Amino acid sequence: MIEVVATPSETTLVLAGDLDVAERDAFPEARARIAGMRHGRLVVDMCGVTFMDSTGAAFLISLADAGNARGSQTVLRGTDERDLFVLSVCGVLDLFVIQADCDVEAHAPTS
Repeated sequence: MIEVVATPSETTLVLAGDLDVAERDAFPEARARIAGMRHGRLVVDMCGVTFMDSTGAAFLISLADAGNARGSQTVLRGTDERDLFVLSVCGVLDLFVIQADCDVEAHAPTS
């Protein structure tokens, strides 16, 4: 699942499930929606990501590169150690601000 949520100050990309080659067809649409929002900060909420392969890493890198070109910051929220390792091996951790904790309230079911 890929969901884009915008507030006046930032754009949040909420990801859930596998971020892999099977989901790559959804990446261009999400990237286009984010590019049109022009906020100074993109938060990529990965609290619900269960698996990420190199295709998912390339998607995140493309988001950070596009944000850097616009002068915006890309934050990875709730990224687990395995995914951070993948990004580290790619040599791109410096493209991101890492926010380790998940926002539990943002993921609570609404009643």
